[in-house]
Amino acid sequence: MLVPYSALLQLPSDTLNNLIKEFLFTQMEDGSFAALDDAAMSTAIRQCQQALSRNELVVEYSEEDESIAIRHKDNTLATSTED
Repeated sequence: MLVPYSALLQLPSDTLNNLIKEFLFTQMEDGSFAALDDAAMSTAIRQCQQALSRNELVVEYSEEDESIAIRHKDNTLATSTED
């Protein structure tokens, strides 16, 4: 299930930022980011928030394993099960 961006705006900012940080750290493990200092992390969080607002990234809640994650819109479980 995709979480609407408007619902994300109702979360406490720390909650949304922590979700974004988790997404960014998974990108680091994939080699997308070499290292992030505080300034780079702030910039990356802001860019991620903008991508969420443009629907380039989406937040997906999996009812099956009760997890939540940020994904690229083309890599959601909902998309893969529709094919």
